[in-house]
Amino acid sequence: MDDMEKLASGDFINLTNSSVRSFGWENVTVTVKDRTLKRPTDILHDINGIVKAGEMLALMGPSGSGKTTLLNVLARRTEHIKGETHERLFINGRHTTGREFRKIGRYVEQNDSLMSALTVKETLHFAARLSLPSSVSKQDRMVRIEELLASFGLLNQANTLVGGPVQKGISGGQKRRLSVASQLITSPKILFLDEPTSGLDSTASYEVVSYIQNIARKYKLIVIASIHQPSTNTFQLFDRLLLLSQGKTVFNGLVQDVQHYFDNLGRPMPIHMNPAEFMLDLVNVDFEPNSRQASLELHKIQRSWKESPNANVIVDEILHATAETCTCEVTTQDGPSAYMVPFTLIHRSFIKSRRDLVTYWIRVGMYMGLAVMMGTVWLRLTPDQHNIQSFINAIFFGGAFMSFMAVAYIPSFHEDRSLFVKERANGLYGPTSFMVANFITGLPFLFLITVLFSAISYWLSNFEPTATGFMMWVLYLFLDLLAAESLVILISSLTNIFVVALAITAFANGLWMSVGGFLVPLVELNVFWKYAFSFMDYQRWVFQGMLVNEFKDRTYDCGRLANGDCQCMYVTDLIDQCKIDGKGVLDTYGYKTGQEGKYLCIIVGIIAGYRLFGWLALYLKRT
Repeated sequence: MDDMEKLASGDFINLTNSSVRSFGWENVTVTVKDRTLKRPTDILHDINGIVKAGEMLALMGPSGSGKTTLLNVLARRTEHIKGETHERLFINGRHTTGREFRKIGRYVEQNDSLMSALTVKETLHFAARLSLPSSVSKQDRMVRIEELLASFGLLNQANTLVGGPVQKGISGGQKRRLSVASQLITSPKILFLDEPTSGLDSTASYEVVSYIQNIARKYKLIVIASIHQPSTNTFQLFDRLLLLSQGKTVFNGLVQDVQHYFDNLGRPMPIHMNPAEFMLDLVNVDFEPNSRQASLELHKIQRSWKESPNANVIVDEILHATAETCTCEVTTQDGPSAYMVPFTLIHRSFIKSRRDLVTYWIRVGMYMGLAVMMGTVWLRLTPDQHNIQSFINAIFFGGAFMSFMAVAYIPSFHEDRSLFVKERANGLYGPTSFMVANFITGLPFLFLITVLFSAISYWLSNFEPTATGFMMWVLYLFLDLLAAESLVILISSLTNIFVVALAITAFANGLWMSVGGFLVPLVELNVFWKYAFSFMDYQRWVFQGMLVNEFKDRTYDCGRLANGDCQCMYVTDLIDQCKIDGKGVLDTYGYKTGQEGKYLCIIVGIIAGYRLFGWLALYLKRT
């Protein structure tokens, strides 16, 4: 059978032979400490359920009912739940380890964590490279990708950018479908969806759920989705419903039995009303004027379910699945070779950095504008004593403001971080691979920025006119930018809130400018600021190194009085020649020559420290 025949038949995606027949859970309870009541409180209490291959289950309930918490427990993503969790989860009626479960299940977040600069097809391509075993050939990967594009109606958008705030791309509904498709690339057996229709209109919501239903039916996939308030048409696409309120079950069973159940309960459903809307209104007591009476009614509904024959049917189904435990092994597959993951991430990040205007190219324009401004403000400074301070000012400005403008990288890193959190939760890779790829990808772009900026500003300003002086300037400025971006990454790893990251980064840069030795020479700096912050200030060492680079081998003409006598602002050994040795300028700042290697090592150490703490922040934080 050739590739097109495989694509047409769908046999390549091996879900048709899946050994997962059912997924059940019993007595799921999550207990947290209520800070107001000062006692343990169940946010989920004794939840049972089962879904069979090819079925879709809707988790519904008012806000705060426990939908997302239950979804995370079922998906074995309990590291974020700040409480005590009790559950019994079954695959084909038997327990499985968390490691095995991660290999057969995939979780789609509520928010679409996609890389805006990639095309639809590239998104699936990199998802395949990061999750499929190395034994799967490139040709086989492409067949699988084409199958998913066709199944989710994305063939016409295959070469369209995903898009974001700056670059327009595919629609919101198409992004949702792409998010789901990227998780299906590994042919999982169970798919968890957190609010798959969030932010979509009713038409787009129906479209997304309909595509998922087709995949579930065709490949016997188990789908569990939390969903807020679907339209009637969307609601009827689901096979089963688990309705929660205040952490307890209100209904759990087939969607087709909903109306009959509530009719028997004495809560008849109006003929022309959306069933989902009716049920949510029935079990939501947050906005009732008589909250006590509403709570009593809700407890009555919850008790009615617990005592109903329908509840026993669910328990019987779980017990029946347990009694008929499948003797076959649940087939799982390992991911790609560990050493290949960083290369894949580097490739993906490089494509993004090359295409995404926000990542580097807007910054290139900003830095070029800054270089022209700097070069023309400090235009062709002559080497005489009246321009010594101007040279010093220009060195400070070039280093400090190049560093400060690295804040423009925050939005791009936050996008990468969001994608990393999602892919890490699905077990694709960890913070080490992510940080290594980020560091390597940034090097050529930061070096390009440095060279372009220096080629303009250095020669226009007439700094030390030697090749060695220019190369050392480029080296210091490159390390300055690398340190600034490393600081941005550290802060942005600690918080994913743009305004907070921006404020902290701006404050840190202001601090480094203040204690860097320019505004107040280090020999005069307050002892506290000098020893508490100055030594860890990369801008200090960049300024110090660039100052030594400019003044160590250069001389400056002194002025002359009206009578022809020489008048030098700095007294050095060259006063008899009516010149100033640049080393005399360095002496006023307390800087020595011959220590350039030390400066460079300290800057590199600071960069490594920022990256290490950024890695630690990502390692400890999982959201």
